[in-house]
Amino acid sequence: MPQIRDRRAAGLAVLLAVLGAASTAMGLQSEAATPAPVAAEPARQEPSKNTTSIRPAPTTPGTRPATATGGAASDDSVPAPPPASATPRKAAPGSLARSEPVKLAISRIGLDTAVSRLGLRRDGTLEVPPLTADAPAGWYRHSPTPGEPGAAVIIGHVDSAREGPAVFFRLREVRLGDPITVRRKNGTVATFEVYRVATYPKHAFPTDEVYGATDRPELRLITCGGSFDRSRGSYRDNVVVYASLRK
Repeated sequence: MPQIRDRRAAGLAVLLAVLGAASTAMGLQSEAATPAPVAAEPARQEPSKNTTSIRPAPTTPGTRPATATGGAASDDSVPAPPPASATPRKAAPGSLARSEPVKLAISRIGLDTAVSRLGLRRDGTLEVPPLTADAPAGWYRHSPTPGEPGAAVIIGHVDSAREGPAVFFRLREVRLGDPITVRRKNGTVATFEVYRVATYPKHAFPTDEVYGATDRPELRLITCGGSFDRSRGSYRDNVVVYASLRK
């Protein structure tokens, strides 16, 4: 992404925080879902102890190094990121025209879900997916659409104590090379291939690494994971699946 990347990265970080915090009220995996990191006092990035990759994630030259942010949201009211000016991006070879995602499927884990649209509330705070186990995954509309250059971001709950597994309950089972298909509003299908699966501690979530600009179409699927911290009522980690558009 161009200069608007900072807005998207900040917005996505707080969106994850809202998602986790709201799910905590519901009680995920017998307790709650982990609030993902929000922008706070910078912390030294800690590399994931559970990362599988077949190649490094491509980034646009000149972007700043990945940084970690920490902190957990205490409620579901999070200010929106400040507006940033957009700079037009040149379409990468093989990229698709803009079209919003409507369906997401991963055959390995038996996932076939609708995709909702996540944006901003009237008060300027970020929306979150519904607090039900059968809620679909949500695409953050300030990220690229799947198939456009840049990292399209789709987020989902992991599970619910009241209703059981949620949309991304089995996301951690995805493997390198797995295909991910995204049906788009204009009827086209974007097929991505998983090249990395990582688990990051919430206190050291690498915002730029996950949300940073890329020259080609990419996809990020994100949910909560890792062990459950009963004292905090949340998961300790985030699971992130990285995928690139198949040629």
